[in-house]
Amino acid sequence: MKIQILGPGCSKCKTMEANVREALSLTGVVADVEKITDLDEIMDMGVLMTPGLVIDGEVRSVGKVLSVDQIAAQLKGGK
Repeated sequence: MKIQILGPGCSKCKTMEANVREALSLTGVVADVEKITDLDEIMDMGVLMTPGLVIDGEVRSVGKVLSVDQIAAQLKGGK
């Protein structure tokens, strides 16, 4: 699984990354986590508000910080 966190490095983006890592730890899901900070690359993915969360190439969240539980549900296949 590949997870991308989209954002320039603001506090919300850092919180999203921490929540993703905690959700991975809680669920036992193994994933590569990549932070994307380049705004052109973020916009190329169709994301205009950060933070963004992309799982296996699919944009799952835009413009808000998901909770650990919300991310865990996404990792388990929910939407």
